[in-house]
Amino acid sequence: MLKVQEIRELIKLVDESSISDFSYEANGTKVSMKKENGEVVQVAAPQVAPAVDTKPEPQAETKTAEPKQEEAQPKEEPKEEAPASTVDFDHEIVSPMVGTFYESPSPEDDPYVQVGDNVDASTVVCIVEAMKLFNEIEAETKGEIVEILVDNGELVEYGQPLFRVKKK
Repeated sequence: MLKVQEIRELIKLVDESSISDFSYEANGTKVSMKKENGEVVQVAAPQVAPAVDTKPEPQAETKTAEPKQEEAQPKEEPKEEAPASTVDFDHEIVSPMVGTFYESPSPEDDPYVQVGDNVDASTVVCIVEAMKLFNEIEAETKGEIVEILVDNGELVEYGQPLFRVKKK
């Protein structure tokens, strides 16, 4: 069976080439792709087969002027890392789980904290919702909030920095 990375490479090669149809079959695994108007519109799932490490060797094709890669678009980490050099902080409050970040207990209420607010170790700074459970996140340090790194309603990962704090 093909690995996800190999399928991604195939999609990229087909997307960048001038071919409109592509099919690949080996050891019971079948992948079919078809382009309409220069965009890959169909990818067939692999059929059930024993796992075999086969790496396809597609022929190199001429590239078009506008290759599309939709998978690489939803990344915002570079935006978050840029302010790191301009903000003075001693501690980052990180998400203890994967979930949705909420800055207030309800949409009508004010945010728990804002930039410039002083917090204690037990101060609730936000809520992270995971599987319909709302978990209050505490500052766990004493200091001043100098930066909020995520937007209300944004999905957060385990260990992702949420706030930057200047300890007092």
